[in-house]
Amino acid sequence: MCRNIHPLNNFEPAATDDEVHAAALQFVRKISGSTKPSKVNEEAFNRAVHEIAHISHHLLEDWVTNAPPKNREVEAAKAKERSAKRFATAS
Repeated sequence: MCRNIHPLNNFEPAATDDEVHAAALQFVRKISGSTKPSKVNEEAFNRAVHEIAHISHHLLEDWVTNAPPKNREVEAAKAKERSAKRFATAS
């Protein structure tokens, strides 16, 4: 899975359109191997981002869980702590 794509389900408040679009963009960039498509591929690239974002919205709306909603700040702090441990330099 792409490291830059973060889970978007089960947050309160729910994922924003911008968050879903950013995840779709990262996904399309990863599978296409391109961060900025050529003019000839730009329409297909943008259409893929739009369609993936659209279906992702449906998935997030329909997803059912019994777990309590997650807090963005708490999850960000956990990710920062994991990153600090992963990239800690040996003394």
